[in-house]
Amino acid sequence: MTEIYPHMYKHEILLPNNPLKAVNSYMILSKDRNLIIDTGFHTKGCKDSFMEGIQKMNIDLGKTDLLITHLHSDHSGLAADLSKEGVNVYVGEIDGPMINRMTQKEYWQKFEEYKRMFDLEKDHISLDDHPGYRYCPKEPVPFIPLKEGDVIDVGNYAFEVIDIPGHTPGHIGLYERRHKLFFCGDHILDKITPNIAFWGFDQDILSVYLNSLKKVYGYDIDYLFTAHRNIIRDHRRRICELYDHHEKRLEEIMEILESGQKTVRDTAAHMHWDLKYERWEDFPNPQKWFAAGEAMSHLEHLVFLNKVERINDKGVLYYRRKNNK
Repeated sequence: MTEIYPHMYKHEILLPNNPLKAVNSYMILSKDRNLIIDTGFHTKGCKDSFMEGIQKMNIDLGKTDLLITHLHSDHSGLAADLSKEGVNVYVGEIDGPMINRMTQKEYWQKFEEYKRMFDLEKDHISLDDHPGYRYCPKEPVPFIPLKEGDVIDVGNYAFEVIDIPGHTPGHIGLYERRHKLFFCGDHILDKITPNIAFWGFDQDILSVYLNSLKKVYGYDIDYLFTAHRNIIRDHRRRICELYDHHEKRLEEIMEILESGQKTVRDTAAHMHWDLKYERWEDFPNPQKWFAAGEAMSHLEHLVFLNKVERINDKGVLYYRRKNNK
């Protein structure tokens, strides 16, 4: 437990057997009401760690609100449990309903379709390998929806809700304008790059993410409180690095497609990943899900840019450069 600003604390909740290692849950305390940001997985280990922090800080859950920055299970996993303890749960108006749909099997049926679309059937991957499925809340969460411009007051702090979609369709952040503080969830991370996955054909999610980066670039921020790894002091430098990362990703994929059309899975297998595994076959199945999703979002971005075309062959998607007929 680390005090990061007056009356604000960072609690690192370990995520065992996960390359993210831990999630930063933040506590903002006041004599009237407290605010906690993000929770960890829906597992006994995460819940025990979370509650240890609550007890250490002598927090009354009956006087506490929870804000979920986005739907991913390492952030929302304990929301339903905490709601039963009397905690008000705040979620963005887009991701909130999605969290509740995640508690139903019907939501996850589309991932069976994705498995075929991405050509992941080659790797004998199952839905049980997906961390989102394994660790998400198991029952609906009664939540208070938030939208851009809403304000949450905690003690002397006034936090503005900021829409920063891309990492998920309805990711939100909190901006404290007077103190120049921004809680950004997974939108911007230090050392590691946020995963930009595929969320459907109706939008170019990579463009959405890049536009959200541009939006945050314009804010005056002294402390950017991230959900993983380190706090960021120079958000504009880090945003420029993330722009450069995705530009290189797109160039890499165009080079991969020079040799001819490829499936999402085979594109991902040829991409560079900062993991300890040298061969795609050695990747753990959860990482194959994430890698394929990231490859897909970049391939679809290239489709939107009219540089690449998509071919559907019996439910399996292939991508090829426009000049490779």
